[in-house]
Amino acid sequence: MKYKNFIFDLYGTLIDINTDEWSAQLWKKMAILYGYYGASYTFKELGREYGRLVDKEKRAAHRRHPEYEVIDIQIEKVFRRLFTQKGVKTKKATVLEICEVFRCFSTKYIKLYDGVVDLLDAIKANGGRIYLLSNAQRSFTENELNMLGLTPYFDGIVISSDEECSKPDAHYYQILFDRYGLKNKDSVMIGNDFRSDIGGAADFGIDSLYIHQSISPAIDGELRSTYTIMDGDVYKMKTYLFD
Repeated sequence: MKYKNFIFDLYGTLIDINTDEWSAQLWKKMAILYGYYGASYTFKELGREYGRLVDKEKRAAHRRHPEYEVIDIQIEKVFRRLFTQKGVKTKKATVLEICEVFRCFSTKYIKLYDGVVDLLDAIKANGGRIYLLSNAQRSFTENELNMLGLTPYFDGIVISSDEECSKPDAHYYQILFDRYGLKNKDSVMIGNDFRSDIGGAADFGIDSLYIHQSISPAIDGELRSTYTIMDGDVYKMKTYLFD
């Protein structure tokens, strides 16, 4: 193989997913759920407060990490504060359950792309090491990795909510490389976002493979990938990544 370390984005690269976090129906259900615990909101108030608290937490994370250019947050803090500002104390387990319910009911569908298992099996069979570098929430993503059978494939997992930093920030790439002792020349980034995955990898000094999927952001700048697949065919990745 051309590389020792295969660094994957998750959503839009390995997992095909469609979510809607702002539907009225979702927030009506969430308002009922919060009401069960004694935190009374109208669904419009709950959605509005959720957005406000997300912005507030982003500002706080930026103060904690002024060196980071691209911030992420732990969404559990927001869901907890939606309780505490109504005077309701909750356990960690309850907040995590709220996160799971929110993710479940905001997800329209979720599945692996065709060819993902074949690709990961081939990398492992040839001695490659597989890493995840995802802009995601652990409270959502960990369950989905387990559900879809991906967790055992990874030699290392880095999720942006844990680090309060996300792609394309070079600090986020550096966290992965420092934690697992990776070398730039041995590593390739595989992703579907021309800026976060591919631009970030180029700035960090590693090769990359861009795969365009229906949920990929529009390419409105230079696509700086080493390899490019524009038709979303995961099976083609072996052509570029293997000798």
